[in-house]
Amino acid sequence: MRSPAPMRLSTHIKPLRRAPRLLLIAALPLLLGACASLSPDRGMGPVQQAARQHLGQELPLAQDGVAQRVAELLEQPLTADSALQIALLNNPGLQARFQALGLAEAELVQASRLPNPGFSFGRSKKGDEREIERSLSFDLGHLITLPLNRQLEQRRFAAQQLQTSQQMLALAAETRKAFYRSVAAAQTLRYLEQVKEAADAGAEMARRLARAGNLNKLEQAREHGFYAEAVLNLARGQQAEVAARERLIRLLGLWGAQAQALKLPERLPELPSEIQEQPEIEQQAFAQRLDVQAAKLQSEQMARNLGLNKITRFVNVLELGLINNSSNDAPKQTGYELSIELPLFDWGDARVARAERLYMQSLHQAAEVAIAARSEVREAYLGLRSSYDIARHYRDDIVPTAKRISEEYLLRYNGMFISVFELLADSRSQMASVMGAIAAQRDFWTARADLDMALIGKPSLSGPGEAAGTAPAAAPAGH
Repeated sequence: MRSPAPMRLSTHIKPLRRAPRLLLIAALPLLLGACASLSPDRGMGPVQQAARQHLGQELPLAQDGVAQRVAELLEQPLTADSALQIALLNNPGLQARFQALGLAEAELVQASRLPNPGFSFGRSKKGDEREIERSLSFDLGHLITLPLNRQLEQRRFAAQQLQTSQQMLALAAETRKAFYRSVAAAQTLRYLEQVKEAADAGAEMARRLARAGNLNKLEQAREHGFYAEAVLNLARGQQAEVAARERLIRLLGLWGAQAQALKLPERLPELPSEIQEQPEIEQQAFAQRLDVQAAKLQSEQMARNLGLNKITRFVNVLELGLINNSSNDAPKQTGYELSIELPLFDWGDARVARAERLYMQSLHQAAEVAIAARSEVREAYLGLRSSYDIARHYRDDIVPTAKRISEEYLLRYNGMFISVFELLADSRSQMASVMGAIAAQRDFWTARADLDMALIGKPSLSGPGEAAGTAPAAAPAGH
């Protein structure tokens, strides 16, 4: 008995009837389009563009040379821009989000590809009769819905890119705020150390005069009370400085020797000469905020999903199989097989209703995001204006007035019209002015970072006095 010839794929397709052949020809573009591949930038293109457009920074895809670049930036006193560069290069949480974006791209490519076809081969023998069965099958339902599924995954991936960009920009805003707060906390701590030294000198002088009988107990108690308050304020300032510095270190992703090498400038940046008017700031934020764009994409995705669910409402399982059976005696059997589920119990109305509810939910969520965006940018802009006015008032009026008063007290002390304790009392009264000026300057720069973030994403707004490193309360003057 002669064995049958080996089967090739062409022997499956050639004897097919006209309809399956036309179906395969029509599906050929989908088969070619399903050969999706991963992009060289791992989906980071829009994120890199956002970094260039909004931050003026480049995001390298490779991590080679990052440690060296970070070390170079840490050799000099940190600035807001250099702190931002370190955070973008070195923050481990941000790098993990970049890897998550690569995973999302892999899922998109996987969803854009057809599942592998199934091939089965069977050989049976009954006496002298042999039978060989060969079949090739693939999921026709997946083939029909492939374009819509691919569009859905593309929109999900685009939303993931927007979310990653927004997370990156939020990290940049928090890094800038942490930098200004850390500088302000260190500047306040140095001033508190000077106040404590002056209070220590005053308390020591009071003790000596009291031992000589030239100072009563009330005046001595006042001097000691101011010294005790100065020690307490210094402890609070040290705690605030450590907290602000450690938060900045966490955002920069530093540890060990890198954290120890961190150097900050002596003072906060000076205030700008004026604040630019921005009458159309709400429209600007609404047009470019990434969370608004993500909400729009989510609504479009839900609309597409609703259409997909209506298409597959009845066609739940659809498979096409190509059959080729042969035996040594019977004629060769060819043809195709089509199977479909009958919607006797599940008509798909629940799935369609669920998709409609999800779509309406996404519309309301998009409206909520839009309303919040306009409100947040207004709050951030008004906060910047008010913080600038406060800081400028300290700079132009309160601090110069306190300085003139101090000069007048010094003249009177040199002329022996007032005592040394009255001169020290004037120095204590300046404490609130100086620390208030530092806090107001810090609040302006953090408000500036909040406004920059509010124009492109959801900001983390904080009112004056809520920032880390808030200046301790000044002790009352003893006289």
